[in-house]
This record gives sequence, C-alpha cells and structure tokens, in this order.
Amino acid sequence: MHRISADYVFPVSSPPIKDGVLILDKDGKVLEVGHQKDYDSASLDIHIGVLVPGFVNTHCHLELSHMKGIVNTGTGLLPFLVDVVTQREFPMEEILDAISKADAQMEEEGIVAVGDISNKVDTAKAKEQSNIRYYTFVEMFDFLQNERAQATYEQYKTVFDNQSRNNGNRISYVPHAPYTVSKALFNIIREQNNPNATLSIHNQETAHEDNLFLKKEGGFVDFFGGFGVTLDDFQPTGQTAIHYAMDNMDPNQRTLFVHNTMTSDADIKAAHKWSDKVYWATCANANLYIENRLPNYKTFIDNNARMTIGTDSLTSNWRLSILDEMKTISKYQSYVDFETLLRWATLNGAEALGFEDELGSFEVGKKPGVNLLNLNSDLKITDKTKVERLV
Repeated sequence: MHRISADYVFPVSSPPIKDGVLILDKDGKVLEVGHQKDYDSASLDIHIGVLVPGFVNTHCHLELSHMKGIVNTGTGLLPFLVDVVTQREFPMEEILDAISKADAQMEEEGIVAVGDISNKVDTAKAKEQSNIRYYTFVEMFDFLQNERAQATYEQYKTVFDNQSRNNGNRISYVPHAPYTVSKALFNIIREQNNPNATLSIHNQETAHEDNLFLKKEGGFVDFFGGFGVTLDDFQPTGQTAIHYAMDNMDPNQRTLFVHNTMTSDADIKAAHKWSDKVYWATCANANLYIENRLPNYKTFIDNNARMTIGTDSLTSNWRLSILDEMKTISKYQSYVDFETLLRWATLNGAEALGFEDELGSFEVGKKPGVNLLNLNSDLKITDKTKVERLV
C-alpha cells in the first residue's frame, strides 16, 4: 500500500483536508482518505505541498505534435487553419516520434486522461501503449456540402475502426465545427454514435464564425473559396454559430464545446437550456497563441458552466501541460481561484469524457493518479508552481 500525505489533500469532490492522507493499494486505487492524526506518522510518505488528482486534458490534437513552432503566433484562426492544412505532411517517422514524445510529456505533466482529436490513424499505436487513458474523437468535416457527407463518413470510418480501445480507451465520431459540417453529416454522426458517447465540437473560436451564420459575412466566405468550395447553397441562420450546432446535435449526449472564445452569456444560457449534459473546454494558451484573446471566464462561472481544460496541440501551444493552462488563466483572470481551476482540470474533465467512475477525484474505489503541487502560502498557483506525478 501507498500511504501518502501532504500539507493539504484536495479530493475535489469534497473540501480540502489540511494534513490529509491518501491510502492507496499497489494499483493506485484509493482505499482511504483521512488525516495525519489518525495514522502513525512513521508509516506515512509525507510531502511539502498539496496532493491533487491526476489532470484531465479534454482537448488535444496529438497527431499534430510534429508541427511545434511551425505556425506563427497571433495570425488569427483562419490563417492558422490554412497553415495546418497545407503544412501538416511530414515523414511518418518524424510524426510518430513526435507523437510518442508528446504522450510521454503529458504523462510527466500529471495528465491521466486526454480527449484527443484524430483525423488520421497516426496516434493509434501510441495510445495502445500509453499509460494515459484516451477518448479519441474521430473528427469529420465536409465544408457544409451535404453531397459530400456520405463519402466523408466512409473516409473516416477507417480511422474510427483502427483506433485504440485498450486501457479503457473510448471513441466516437464528432463534427469539427459548425462552419465545416453539413446537416447531412451531422445526421450520420448522430446515427453512428452510441447513446453514452461524448461529442466534441470546436465552437466560436473567432468572430468570423458567428458572422457567417448571422449574415453570411466575414472571412469564412473567402476561406472556403481558397479550398475550392462555394457557399452558394448556404443560407445564414440569423443566429450565432452554436445554435446551428445545437440544432443538429443530440441533447441527450454529453457535448463538449471547445474554445468558446466568443461565446456570450446568451449563448451559454441557450446551451444549458438545450441540454443538461453540456461541458465547456477552454484552451487558454492556444487562444492566446492563435488569436491573442481569452474567453470571459466570469460569464461561464456566473452561469454555473461545467468548465474543463484542454491544451490543444503543439501546433498552437508551447507545451502540453494542464498546469501551464491553469497558470495562464490565473495570471490573466485571477478571480478564478485555485479550487475552481482544479475542478475544471480534474473532475469536470473526467465527467465530460465519461471517465468519472475512476478518475477526477480522491474517492474510495477510484484510481485517479496523484499529483503533488507547490502552491504559495495562500494556496494559489504562482509562476514557480510545478507538478510532480507521484502515482
């Protein structure tokens, strides 16, 4: 058994415990959560700092790990997307090596589960061998062309069929974003997924997205043209982009809206009215990397939104570190306290991916992993905060 103690234990599902203790079996399953006073101190492995569950990264593009540093920062989403599409092809040996290293980096950073976007099968072997649990989102898009929907599905079925299902890994078909998925492809996605699936969708990452659906204006018209796609048959809905997504997705399934940089109070309220299974993934460093902006987290907090944290890819980030994301949020919107950030980084993420039975909190019977953090005397994250994975 492991008997681990620290200045504080943060179970997440219950209040923090000063001088807390975790009793774990050899496989990392939580047997007890208690206080130092109830145990022989000589039997405890006592640390300075706070113990928290393993982190859950709800949004990553592991297959793009080979593109680190290639795409410029601050260009905005549309030029970024063009660069990714036109520059992602590398020798397979380099791609697989980068994937393996990125997976290892995430494990070292205390990440125990990842929601990963896959357009190809490149990450399947690494996931099969990884200690991290993966929820693979096989992401499809047909540029709003209904006639392309069936062929698109058949193309990505191969990706779906060859993904890892070991180690509790899960998989589902998902739409890329409102602006790239036709109603016909949304229909196929609904038909193919099981009722317990989580669906992930990029949402309102740029003002151009809402402008397309509100008035058929903005940069996406030229963006589509650059790929030889016309929007002659597209009719604006007169509502923001998230409404198109909700009109075409199943409210009975967990839905993870990703980025949400431009999402308003009205959008959040509409989504919560639409479904009680909505989660919101924020990727702070990627938002800064691509568009030099962050969501207004207060709006989400005021609406009791179930926030989660993702890293996006090494194409749009400097590291795949949930702690670094927490630091960025804390730096730029410091009213988001540590306990709130921790819940976003652990239990909310586990729930969003359907892994809450084992991950996300220190509760008897779970195997959430154990991270040690060094906070300051006020129990806040600082630039010097580091993570050490203990279990």
